[in-house]
Amino acid sequence: MTSRVVFISVLLLLWCHSRHVLGSGDSGTGIVPSPDRSADGADLLSVGTMLGTHSAMLRQGNTDECDIVMNLSAADRCAFVKATPDCSMEDSFINYLKMAFCLLPPNLTPLTITLCIIWLLILFIVLGLTASKFFCPNLSAISSSLRLTHNVAGVTFLALGNGAPDVFSATVAFSRPHTAGLAIGALFGAGIFVTTVVAGSVSLVKPFTVASRPFLRDVIFYMAAVFWTFIILYRGTISLGETLGYLGLYVVYVVTVIVSAYIYSQQKHSATRSSVQSSTHAPELQTSESDQAPLLSNGSIQEGYDSEYRPLLPYCESTSSILLNSLNPVDCRTWRRKTWRWRTVKILKMPLEVLLLLTVPVVDPDKEDRNWRRPLNCLHLVTAPLVCVLTFSSGEYGLYLIEGQFPVWALTLLFGLFLSAIVFLTTSNDQPPAYHLVFSLLGFVVSAMWISAAASEVVSILHMLGVVLSLSNNLLGLTLLAWGNSIGDCFSDITIARQGYPRMALSACFGGIIFNMLIGVGIGCLIQMFNNEPVVTLEPEGLLTWVLAGSLGLSLAFSFILVPLRCFHLGRAYGIFLLLFYAVFLLVALLTEFGFIHI
Repeated sequence: MTSRVVFISVLLLLWCHSRHVLGSGDSGTGIVPSPDRSADGADLLSVGTMLGTHSAMLRQGNTDECDIVMNLSAADRCAFVKATPDCSMEDSFINYLKMAFCLLPPNLTPLTITLCIIWLLILFIVLGLTASKFFCPNLSAISSSLRLTHNVAGVTFLALGNGAPDVFSATVAFSRPHTAGLAIGALFGAGIFVTTVVAGSVSLVKPFTVASRPFLRDVIFYMAAVFWTFIILYRGTISLGETLGYLGLYVVYVVTVIVSAYIYSQQKHSATRSSVQSSTHAPELQTSESDQAPLLSNGSIQEGYDSEYRPLLPYCESTSSILLNSLNPVDCRTWRRKTWRWRTVKILKMPLEVLLLLTVPVVDPDKEDRNWRRPLNCLHLVTAPLVCVLTFSSGEYGLYLIEGQFPVWALTLLFGLFLSAIVFLTTSNDQPPAYHLVFSLLGFVVSAMWISAAASEVVSILHMLGVVLSLSNNLLGLTLLAWGNSIGDCFSDITIARQGYPRMALSACFGGIIFNMLIGVGIGCLIQMFNNEPVVTLEPEGLLTWVLAGSLGLSLAFSFILVPLRCFHLGRAYGIFLLLFYAVFLLVALLTEFGFIHI
């Protein structure tokens, strides 16, 4: 509840700030064109004024050319957005800056911002749904088919599934030079949010004693990643070797987790063996019938409960009913047990869930039929490749015409129909084929494309909000982007803690942000290097960047010092301290952004 209140409060703050900025924008430094001037002359003079203003801003150290659009008059902003490369937004499906300054009149800009914020919330829902219900299950199926241990799967596939929105958002932001501040703000902001608000909330809900060695291991690795990022930001550049060092550090972290788990299991095995040897002379305990009664009772109750919904006579479900039932995202038994709030949210999310069910296959190795739905899976062979070609590079390759006549998406559609017909004719409704696990790879790729496309739109919207509201990318990253990607994990970890697993919740906190920091920065900078220069420039956006880095380092230092001093016991007092620390950090960040704190 606290996270929701803070999130809504900042949205209201941004809306009020937009009213102030937009109200004073037309009387700023822009030149108002004279009514007797021709349209061509107005455009030429406007472009000349823009170039002069742009040169002045570059001399002041502003690297994003699009930031100066609000210094122009309302009549000149559309021409500036069309003529400036940084305002093109080629990686997104919608150019939100052109929509704000060219498509709609200036007096409707507050409405445009409101609609974009609503669209931003919908995109966050898409990110959460795709990651939790489609991306993670397919990753689990892949790890099961590869027969990975729980430790390896936890720090690789599970970490990727939990941190998919954060990693994709950071990768997209880092791959664009003028939105790298969003990634820095999001990664640092999410790190502070998770290590203070989430960890503090878990401590308040369920005080517990943390496992000492895993806690110190995670904190030390995360401190190393933050310190490395701080050094790179201070230098302002990152080379290929340093970028590969991020990925190498995560490999070292994975190896450390595996070796630690192996050593712990060996120690536990030796301790168990010694205890068994010492108890060989003790009388053997007899198991009474009363000890077994609850197990038999529970088993019979569960069997009776399952048999209640089991059909009396076997029947073959038709292909059309299988398809309709597979596309229904609502379970009738769950629907009856839930509250009206849950039902309302479910109704709002149903169109998105149906769209994802139509395009993303899901393989569940725990089910007897592994979630094989013959008509729907055959339909996936048509829709999934179409989603891939139409979402990759904002549909640029999907709309490409082969020899200027035949589009790529049509060729993909024909190929999907051919594969779908073969699979439909060679399989049955009851038995999954031997190659059914290939659908988990397809679901992994398609869900990753959905997450990447949604993350690109999120970054573009935040870039537009930063330009229109005159806010830095760091502030938008540490607030909207970080909260939007982390609030779901926050509620999940609090729920896990309430169920009696606070250690698992805290481990998920630190393990996820280590993955997001190292993989997000590493892959994002690699993509930018492949597209541009071998050395990427990362220029800090003012004092707020150092406030972010210093606050995150300070929170980790507090955890590294105070938790061992408290004998690794996290109580309510420590939880309150972490929440107060985040409140103070957020206040200092806002005062720094709006100029009350400056050098």
